[in-house]
Amino acid sequence: MAQFQAQEPKYKRLLDTIRSEIQRGIYQVHDQIPSEKELGERFDVSRVTVRRALKELTEEGLLERYQGKGTYVSMPRIQRDLRSVTSFHASCTMMGLTGSARVILRQLIQPTERDLRELQLSADARVIEVRRLCLADDAPVMLEINHFPPEYAWLLDEDLSGSLYQMLSERKIEPDKAIHEISLCRADEDDARWLDTQKGEALLCVEETIFDQKGKPLHTSCQHIRADRFTFRI
Repeated sequence: MAQFQAQEPKYKRLLDTIRSEIQRGIYQVHDQIPSEKELGERFDVSRVTVRRALKELTEEGLLERYQGKGTYVSMPRIQRDLRSVTSFHASCTMMGLTGSARVILRQLIQPTERDLRELQLSADARVIEVRRLCLADDAPVMLEINHFPPEYAWLLDEDLSGSLYQMLSERKIEPDKAIHEISLCRADEDDARWLDTQKGEALLCVEETIFDQKGKPLHTSCQHIRADRFTFRI
């Protein structure tokens, strides 16, 4: 017990220094930090102490450790506040990241039962489906499927690699309210391929209905999100 207490100040200095150097940008996202041996020599601590500190920083989400490759600074988790309607791109910007989107598919399709109910459509209506892969600093974060009412058919001809909500705002359409349902799901083959993860990996599944400033249904959304790169605030 006495030995542990004697090592505690060195352990804390190691932990606080690495955390501070990441936060100050000395180590950038995806940078490899020094090896356990180098850190042990720098802070005059054992490898056991170094591993303990790296484990704690990994659990905080600051580091990612790869067997046989080393330890790297992880991308900060994107935080989204569910108390307001915020675009993925805006959430990235608030974290100092660059958001982008890759269009996988866009098409005119028959509405699902959920579309008919949530978008208040007639049975003979069509919906505009937009499937996109959303990235932060070019790292895949979210696979989304959005369904819009037929009056948004103009989306089929637009550049959708930027913020959808910014594009809508330019047309005086403001997303104002949302109903969210959040659960866990497992990555299927498409999820794994697009999100650069393993099949069966746990993902956040978010289903939303978004309303505009007049209270009219704007779109439905189904999002599969990498849980290690995203968090929600309620």
